[in-house]
Amino acid sequence: MATNNGYQIDLQPQKNAIHPAPPYSQGQAIAGQGQVPVMPVPQRPAGCPPGLEYLTQIDQLLVQQKVELAEVILGWETNNKYIVKNSMGQQVYFVAEENDCCNRQFCGPLRSFVLHVQDNMGQEVMTLTRPLKCGSCCFPCCLQELEIQSPPGNPIGYVIQNWHPFIPKYTIQNEKKEAVLKIVGPCCSCKCCADVTFDVLSMDESTKVGRIAKQWTGLVREAFTDADNFGISFPMDLDVKIKAALFGACFLIDFMFFEQNK
Repeated sequence: MATNNGYQIDLQPQKNAIHPAPPYSQGQAIAGQGQVPVMPVPQRPAGCPPGLEYLTQIDQLLVQQKVELAEVILGWETNNKYIVKNSMGQQVYFVAEENDCCNRQFCGPLRSFVLHVQDNMGQEVMTLTRPLKCGSCCFPCCLQELEIQSPPGNPIGYVIQNWHPFIPKYTIQNEKKEAVLKIVGPCCSCKCCADVTFDVLSMDESTKVGRIAKQWTGLVREAFTDADNFGISFPMDLDVKIKAALFGACFLIDFMFFEQNK
């Protein structure tokens, strides 16, 4: 059991466990309010988990990873931080990774993690948990997965990797672990001067209902950092918990395909 700023961190996060957000991430979330406009708090519908009412009003999200100077200059992997905005450029959420140094440096993009998702008032509204799994397609019994909790400790969805020798495939599951949607990516996730798109499809893969796109951020940033931007789109009337699961899938895709040290 390792520690980070006095908080215990398990290299293998336990399912359904509650992971309190370290205080440093709350401060970062509030600080972001002075830099970008924030999205007004909408009325929360019945049955909507607290903090997810923002998702009822939007059909697009922009996830921007913050550039860390220690990674650029020293190549030293730090905890990832992200700003999440709507299509109007208003900040919706702040996301901070909780991890320890050994896990980040030695496990790299395969590392387990806990991501704390906070609203603009610094309240944790979602927790995304990835256990430590094998990253090779030669081991189909140990594929990647992500659990989405809202509020923390209450699972509302899952992202499950499906085995395929060449194509990235995932299944989005609801809180009952019932399959709802599929995500299918390209055979090659390396593209120069172009976005990399993962399509969100119906269960029979016949209808496209959305997408998760890793956006090209320019030659310099792509070459010297692993800080990425993602665009997520989904139907406006999609269940808010499934929207949250697609939001979580974006981070699993980021770590699996785009988190390599430059």
